[in-house]
Amino acid sequence: MNLVDLYNKVKRLRVFETSLGILAVTLCIIYCFFWLDYRDVTKRARLPLVNHRVLWLSFNGKGDKLGAEKIDFLSDFHCGCDVFDGDWVWDRSYPLYQSRDCRFLDQGFRCSENGRPDFFYTKWRWQPRHCNLPRFNGRIMLEKLRNKRVVFAGDSIGRNQWESLLCLLSSAVPNTSSIYEVNGNPITKHKGFLVFKFDDYNCTVEYFRAPFLVLQSRPPVDAPTNMKTTLKLDQMDWTSSQWRNADLLVLNTGHWWNYEKTIRGGCYFQEGSNLKTNMSIENAYKRALETVFQWIHNEVNTTKTQVFFRTYAPVHFRGGTWRTGGTCHKETLPQLASSLVPKQTWIRYNIFIDALSDYASLSEKSKKIEILNITNMSSRRKDGHSSLYYLGHEAGPVPLHRQDCSHWCLPGVPDSWNDILFAMFLKREMIRNSNVSSFSAKV
Repeated sequence: MNLVDLYNKVKRLRVFETSLGILAVTLCIIYCFFWLDYRDVTKRARLPLVNHRVLWLSFNGKGDKLGAEKIDFLSDFHCGCDVFDGDWVWDRSYPLYQSRDCRFLDQGFRCSENGRPDFFYTKWRWQPRHCNLPRFNGRIMLEKLRNKRVVFAGDSIGRNQWESLLCLLSSAVPNTSSIYEVNGNPITKHKGFLVFKFDDYNCTVEYFRAPFLVLQSRPPVDAPTNMKTTLKLDQMDWTSSQWRNADLLVLNTGHWWNYEKTIRGGCYFQEGSNLKTNMSIENAYKRALETVFQWIHNEVNTTKTQVFFRTYAPVHFRGGTWRTGGTCHKETLPQLASSLVPKQTWIRYNIFIDALSDYASLSEKSKKIEILNITNMSSRRKDGHSSLYYLGHEAGPVPLHRQDCSHWCLPGVPDSWNDILFAMFLKREMIRNSNVSSFSAKV
């Protein structure tokens, strides 16, 4: 076949149409994910140094500057590394567990078992720009947690993170029958709390459902008839007395601070005996955060309890909201650079930062609160949500208009939140032990 015949045959196939071009590019990317070893390529081709943004999809996890040595986060006692400033890198050793091997997961988070066909979302690891995080080690963390309590309190995204930690820790326990819910309750969605005990270590990992963190209760007897409940912005959730003595406390709120979960459902705001029928949701949210920070200041012994507050986790509905047909099921890769999340994400984030800043100006104790600042890093992970795959394998994917672009698949993004939690927890333990050793030496 001569070149003219070949050209005419190819032309008849119309391979240069846009749709086929896109398909070809997609296939090339998939091929690269499976077969490209970036270290081999750079070694053999002797590529020059290039801008770190070009190398964002790096397969060796070495970070943004080739050949540059990063410090070890645990050895950086001057805290010069911002672990939340970084990129997502492909790591072939991930995930650290499989959902089928973890019995501590809600069905709604088991995306691969529920029929999600791709797995790329499980392969990304968070890499800080200027330091390296320790690899999560469940055995080490359990040893550090021996005879201690871990408590998560917040909404269902907090539960997402809590179940991730249960899977990460349980993967280090050979006999998982030694891990059980102390009241015999199954790990399903419910209103209340769950306490899982790791018997070999005499430690518990607990979850308290408190989506607002402040108290939601009945309104005053003389309240308007459309008022079903009130959020008492100056009072903590009734279960908070069970959180305060934890050794490690992880708090979060934000996803229920919207019109749908408050005003639309007849839930209004209250301070003392005063109903705040005209208070905006944003102002109510900030007032509630102020109450939480004040509670930490007054009720929590931060010498004993390491307090973490996780920032708002973004949603990624495209073309609508969860009520109006928003979708995310076609997302299979992270966002390369800036994220495209609803502006409400940054409004909530900024309200939190403002409330924290106000508290910091009033109290030195604010320095004892560790902030899991995951908003920006998670905003790039439009690929990580349950989308169509949250009802179970037999039920199959849900209709397109019923997608979940709020909660996260497990294994997945919340595992990286816990990677950072693990690193910050270890560092606190190292500093504490160092201070004790220094004091003992002086004595």
